Amino acid sequence: MAAIVFALVVAGCTSGASTSERSPLERPNILLLVAEDLSSRIGAFGDRTAATPNLDRLASEGVRYPNTFTTAGVCAPSRAALITGVRQTALGAQHMRTGHLHGFRAVPPPDVKAFPELLRRAGYFTFTTQKLDYQFSGPFPGSGPFTIWDQETFSYADWSAAPTGAPFFGLINYGVTHESGLFPVSWPKNAIHAFMLLRSGFGAFSPGETTDPASVEVPPYYPDTPTVRRDIARHYDNIRVMDADVGATLAALDRDGLAASTIVIWTTDHGDGLPRAKRELFDSGIRVPMIVRWPERFRPPGVEPGTMDERLVSFVDLAATILSLAGVTPPAWMDGKVFAGPDAEPPRSYVFASRDRLDEAADRVRAVRDARYKYIRNFSPGTPGYKNLAFRHIQDIADEMRDLHQRGKLDAVQSRWYEPRPEHELYDVRADPHEVVNLADDPAHAATLARMQAALASWMAERPDLGEMPEEEMIEAHWPGFEQPETTAPEIRLSNETDGEIQVDLSARTEGASIGYRVIDGAGNAGPWRVYDGPFRVRVGATIEARAVRYGYAESRVVVAPTV
Repeated sequence: MAAIVFALVVAGCTSGASTSERSPLERPNILLLVAEDLSSRIGAFGDRTAATPNLDRLASEGVRYPNTFTTAGVCAPSRAALITGVRQTALGAQHMRTGHLHGFRAVPPPDVKAFPELLRRAGYFTFTTQKLDYQFSGPFPGSGPFTIWDQETFSYADWSAAPTGAPFFGLINYGVTHESGLFPVSWPKNAIHAFMLLRSGFGAFSPGETTDPASVEVPPYYPDTPTVRRDIARHYDNIRVMDADVGATLAALDRDGLAASTIVIWTTDHGDGLPRAKRELFDSGIRVPMIVRWPERFRPPGVEPGTMDERLVSFVDLAATILSLAGVTPPAWMDGKVFAGPDAEPPRSYVFASRDRLDEAADRVRAVRDARYKYIRNFSPGTPGYKNLAFRHIQDIADEMRDLHQRGKLDAVQSRWYEPRPEHELYDVRADPHEVVNLADDPAHAATLARMQAALASWMAERPDLGEMPEEEMIEAHWPGFEQPETTAPEIRLSNETDGEIQVDLSARTEGASIGYRVIDGAGNAGPWRVYDGPFRVRVGATIEARAVRYGYAESRVVVAPTV
């Protein structure tokens, strides 16, 4: 569709967000830099193997948040929560991926909007690169609601297209650390591997071997084999490339004289893309590093460069925090808390995470963590946490571990992932950071178990958990007959002609639809697609084009209204 990439649109319904009186000159630019599939393997977070000079410098100039947690151990559900500030289980976005059945796109409640769309409404220019993957979009640019971004690109994008005087928000993705970066360049193991090899040009997976496998730390849940060490070392090689890419972005900010006006946030979309990490609710799957660098003019009082903030941060907090930093009041429907800036709220006591269907494997798990303990509730006890996923088993490390388990060559800790799970798991993450000693049946921890269970139950009762519904039933409820609904075309009303100008009002019948418009002047010159945020005036003789979309629905047709 022509609408997909460069539209400037805002919610046509009530978003619940409001803009403060802060002037454009007082609003910061904001960059959110997101690496893929990466735990805290960064020098500034204490990893001695990592070669990350650019991120280490960013950390020395900013604040580190070592207790940041995603809402899922896999990308699409995690990114759905990130972009909306709402837990994915309340959006119908909990399964990896929603499109696995009937090509379904999640349909959030009508008031829920992606926070970049709210920033556009407040006058920000928004752009993103490489990856969407919000569950009401596909994975790639051009596949989601046209209302969220001014600019979406497959490769590099930057702030240069922002209108003069407009602040910008950019979400830049770094894909080199993705799980697929550990796929072997070899004869394909399956059709997915063949596709990935063709897409990468048979060799883009290899950044060069610079990390000594003998230098890496092998967690106790992995066997210490050459294959395991080689794949972990390769992960560090990919991290080195990602760090250089981040350095190039920061250098471009410096080159353009924007570092002094831009807040930079760097994090990752979930934990390591390795077995027993990605897709799991252990800390290896959901605990991620985060750095926030403040320009001096926007730095809150008492915040010092190079410091560490130990508070618990959830990925649902990013949307609310970024809106707050931009001078936009976060809407009440967001689950997130503002964790940084002048409007920072008190720290959280708990963070929460969930896991549901993973590609071809059904599962349902919920988790809660505080500063010391993690409680995991398995809704399919007696089944293994390990799932035999075709995508995972392209990695040599995954194949070898499964083979060693089948041959009885793994020890008790390494075998546990492949064995039936109990319903309840409790871990002391300070004493047991790898979460290998389950304390749920220990009488000495009965009070802690009860407290954590109560916290999880309270959280689950706050909003409907769509993971409780059979997936087909959930899809049918949003897409009757398993057919994607189409957004009704917006209506254009013209009135109050005075002094050669006429007032334009737009509305949409589809509940929750967002509306965008552009003006074509009398000479036929089309302006950019703009945010609709209430009535506006144009010169008589112009033509108005408008279209609408509700997240998860097909986009409406374009409607046209001449003003002559």
